[in-house]
Amino acid sequence: MKLLHSIIIATLMAFSGAAFAYNCPVDMKKIDAALETAPKLTSAQLTEVQKLRSAGESLHKEGKHKESVETLSKAMVILGVK
Repeated sequence: MKLLHSIIIATLMAFSGAAFAYNCPVDMKKIDAALETAPKLTSAQLTEVQKLRSAGESLHKEGKHKESVETLSKAMVILGVK
């Protein structure tokens, strides 16, 4: 029974990692598209969005998908993107 429980947990963790990996590129594309529309942001907000976008991409490339999604979502909030 413990073995089955361990297998189930490992499987769920693998799929959740894949879900985060999938969202990173989608979120980056949403941010890029929003930036192309010249959103009405202060220069400080624009700088913050660009910093978060860059950090999110770096985290994604490092395999830190949960952190990447969290970072990218901060940029999306500033941009008003869902």
